[in-house]
Amino acid sequence: MANGRVVRTADRTIGSRQLAGLLPAEVLARPGYRSLADALRTLVLDGRIALHVRLPAERELAEAVGASRATVTGAYDLLRESGYVRSRRGSGTWTELPEGHRPVGAHALVGAGGYSADGEPGIDLAIAAMGAPEGALADALARAAPRLPEAARTPGYHPFGLPDLRTAVAERFTRRGLPTRPEQILVTSGAQQAFTLVVSLLCGPGDRVVTENPTYANALDALRHARLRTGSIAVSDSGWDMEIAESTLRQTVPRLAYTIPDFHNPTGALMPPEQRLRLLAATRRTGTWLVVDETIADIALDVPAPPPLASLAPRGGADHVVTIGSLSKTHWGGLRVGWIRATAKMITELTAVRVGADMTGSVLDQLVALPLLDGMDRTLPARLDELRLRRAALVEALQRHTPEWSWQVPPGGLSLWVDLGEPVSSALAERAAAAGVHIGRGARFGVDPGTFEHRLRIPYTLPADRLDEGVRRLAAAFHDGVPLPPAVDRPYWVA
Repeated sequence: MANGRVVRTADRTIGSRQLAGLLPAEVLARPGYRSLADALRTLVLDGRIALHVRLPAERELAEAVGASRATVTGAYDLLRESGYVRSRRGSGTWTELPEGHRPVGAHALVGAGGYSADGEPGIDLAIAAMGAPEGALADALARAAPRLPEAARTPGYHPFGLPDLRTAVAERFTRRGLPTRPEQILVTSGAQQAFTLVVSLLCGPGDRVVTENPTYANALDALRHARLRTGSIAVSDSGWDMEIAESTLRQTVPRLAYTIPDFHNPTGALMPPEQRLRLLAATRRTGTWLVVDETIADIALDVPAPPPLASLAPRGGADHVVTIGSLSKTHWGGLRVGWIRATAKMITELTAVRVGADMTGSVLDQLVALPLLDGMDRTLPARLDELRLRRAALVEALQRHTPEWSWQVPPGGLSLWVDLGEPVSSALAERAAAAGVHIGRGARFGVDPGTFEHRLRIPYTLPADRLDEGVRRLAAAFHDGVPLPPAVDRPYWVA
């Protein structure tokens, strides 16, 4: 399974190569028994390896990760001592959790039926996305239905995407200030697939890439799964330090740079136009592909929606820019429709990679996406109004329940990047899970192990009453009188 998913196999076994593919690149580069144990612990706690799954034999895993058998034996011994695996002679080694611990991954709430340990309904504060706008899907389905019989008479394979949808996406880019032709668009099954396809085409194992730090957790998972060497450009509450960014690009000369300039996930920062110009110029000088994630670009709450970053380049100066986006944040995550905007040549090459992965996207989803995209300018304002109200509700809840925490209200996006004042994010997330609250711990968004342990990402995408209840439970977990252990005492938080 891909990184970021729960590993569940028919015989409850994970193979050595499959497990090696889930391990961070830094562990594979210099495998030590403690770092290997820490990484395996993290995979269990994050739910990327399910519980009660048999791990590979020591010799098999040693060969897969390029380590000695003694290293794997030492790692398994540490995991047994801390309660994260159990072993039976002749049966193998199986994943477990120590007494009193629960997995922090999304499956924790699902496995518990969406309830906390005392039976209270669960609250998911990890997913920064809203439900579909009221009536929007039904209306889009009604408008798509007359086109379905005609589409059904064809084989249904459209590797590039439905021609009409490619045209619609291209026209939206053009209206936003970036002239685009349909042949410059590839329709994908969401923005995550778009990013994975780009990485697969442009990068090979061991290539150097640069991302912001912190950044979107699932993008980091994709880079680690591809076994890339990841450098970072810090994004603080005050935004990007472009001098450091330019220096990093100049010194590392990465193959690819990944950026979220529009209401950055998780900080909410908005990159100023002059910094966008500098980033364009710096990546062009180093021959670096610049991948711009526009998934949240339309969630502009206090400022106008920014134009595409590539539109700021002089004529012919943005051929190295690849832009990805989707309807997941503006409409609904269950509608798996995203896109890539690049040169026509690259779109053809990306489509060849896509065919090898999943052949084509869902025709029905794309038919539904057409009226949604066509009506976005009419329907989005009400969506943004609702998000402003929910953002205010989250701020009010935090001020009431956790006044010692700090945060900045972003001009757009879907979440607050909250400073806890002490490095206890993972322990708090673990304790909150027992209270039925699933939350994005800061370390999930960090490029380097152990970073952002003083942060939580808290989306404001739930209704106000659920946000207040979620924050109340977080505050209770934070203030329950039992000190939360700092990150340095819990190495399995490394992500």
